[in-house]
Amino acid sequence: MRGPELSPRLRMVGELVPLGARLVDVGTDHAYLPSALILEGKIPWALAADLRQGPLDRARATVREYGLTGKVAFRLCDGLTGVQPCEVDAAVIAGMGGETIAAILSAAPWVREQDIPLILQPMSSFPDLRGWLEKNGFAIQEERLAREGRALYAALSVRAGKMEVQSPAQLWAGKNEDTPLRGMWLDQWMVRTRRALDGMALARGVDVLARRQALEEVLSGLIDMKKEWEKWQK
Repeated sequence: MRGPELSPRLRMVGELVPLGARLVDVGTDHAYLPSALILEGKIPWALAADLRQGPLDRARATVREYGLTGKVAFRLCDGLTGVQPCEVDAAVIAGMGGETIAAILSAAPWVREQDIPLILQPMSSFPDLRGWLEKNGFAIQEERLAREGRALYAALSVRAGKMEVQSPAQLWAGKNEDTPLRGMWLDQWMVRTRRALDGMALARGVDVLARRQALEEVLSGLIDMKKEWEKWQK
């Protein structure tokens, strides 16, 4: 049986899931991702976790529809608080803010202690998440980009380990790579940074000056990354 059709964002996340892993999908909603991966033979079993009952009910409906009863378990819990370390080999935390993802990982130290592979797909607060990972014993092994319409999404493959110190621009946009969507990704962050700087043009105060200088450093780094990426395209 064919599984649910995954959006480009979820397909990107699924490609980073280790083959054969028992997967916990945090914030599972309809459980499309674990259902598709099981039907494709990539994983044998999954735990669909969500903070709310409504999404878990939708997940159960998906599992029944695709004949996966017994291959997906369900857990009503906040983040990973209801998951036992012995139950899973990998974790997906996707579709939520970077600060929320960091809070979920902070409340589950066993993830780092057992070196559980993580696939993180933040929707916001990239600098906060990357900075938290760097300071808390995690290393970003790979980043991927996917496009849905005009929107770009990033997914991070993360393991326990020491990460190289990231520049201010890397905290925002990740490390530079010669990939097709990278130029558009950098453009997006440059627009946001310039917009933030424009909004601070008339503001005064020591805190504002420090914030402006930090953003100018980010913008300078992003511009350098874009120039480097453009050289790779020639």
